[in-house]
Amino acid sequence: MPELKTLGLFLLTALAEIVGCYLPYLWLREGKPIWLLLPAALSLMLFAWLLTLHPTASGRVYAAYGGVYIFVAILWLWTVDGIRPSVWDLMGSAVALLGMAIIMFAPRS
Repeated sequence: MPELKTLGLFLLTALAEIVGCYLPYLWLREGKPIWLLLPAALSLMLFAWLLTLHPTASGRVYAAYGGVYIFVAILWLWTVDGIRPSVWDLMGSAVALLGMAIIMFAPRS
């Protein structure tokens, strides 16, 4: 069960980071209103706080989180940007998730 909690926390963390970066993108590149920077800042604060909730060493968390971020970014590409991921995108995401699983769930002494 701790594995599911870790994965869920990583997914929430990745979503908070992506939203926090996507909203300024909308303002800068798409001409959306500047007030989007407020929820972006809140989302990035949530992202940083969520990273602190993991019970393992921060370097390990950051390394493993990267794999989940890649997966969520590819889902974002598909669901928000409307671009269907290629086979290579999906394979890269799978490799990244495998790396995350090895880092986070390998037996430790």
